[in-house]
Amino acid sequence: MIRHALTALALVASLTACAAEPPAKPVAPASQAAVAAPPAAPANDATLRAALKEVAPDAEVTRIGDSPIPGFKEVALGARIVYLSNDGKRLIQGALFDIPTRENLTQVSEAGLRKGLLDSAGPDRRIIFAAAKPRHVVTVFTDIDCGYCRKLHEHIAVYNQMGITVEYLFFPRSGLSGESFDKAVAVWCAPDRQKAMTAAKAGQVLPKGTCTTPVTQDYELGRRIGLEGTPAIYAANGEQLGGYLEPAAMLARLDELAAKPAR
Repeated sequence: MIRHALTALALVASLTACAAEPPAKPVAPASQAAVAAPPAAPANDATLRAALKEVAPDAEVTRIGDSPIPGFKEVALGARIVYLSNDGKRLIQGALFDIPTRENLTQVSEAGLRKGLLDSAGPDRRIIFAAAKPRHVVTVFTDIDCGYCRKLHEHIAVYNQMGITVEYLFFPRSGLSGESFDKAVAVWCAPDRQKAMTAAKAGQVLPKGTCTTPVTQDYELGRRIGLEGTPAIYAANGEQLGGYLEPAAMLARLDELAAKPAR
């Protein structure tokens, strides 16, 4: 079971959902045996990487560092976090909460990883709908044919009026071929990308695109991040806001994040 779970995690296999923000998931308690185990003797990074490779040969270990759990290391697999005992014999996969602050420490670490990956896609790879008086910036992975992506874009002027700049990256859910991919290419190759995005999301057929595009890079970035559907909305700090959020709800969520103390 661990092999399958970690392999899926390492490959960041993307689902093809097109949805609004999902309801909050219940927090599953960590394994009592794993948490209660005595601190293990330290092992070097190579030993820990070898241990992970035993159960997840395709895992991309991007970082190994200290964790809040005594006897365990925090391991980044792409933009996902797991906890591995110092001897490489026990693994915890799930959310780690700090009870006094009610903060999801795993989510904080994953947001930092996502921020780094998202920042690698500069403005030249984005289609930006900028607010005249910006208060917040969000990155949105979008699919031209996704219903909730289209619903979000119907309100693009309202997001902008509320001070939310929306920066689009492409994630055609069907993959690197097919109609959704071709439509993304057509939007990018259009003389006016903003106008083309709006037209495509309204169902208009655009001329076929024949230029160099970042669509494949965007798609692979989404997979590395662990994208699970579109639209996927991320705040500037890398935290995922969820799926579709209507303008007032998105603004409230962004204001809430902005009010949190910086870590």
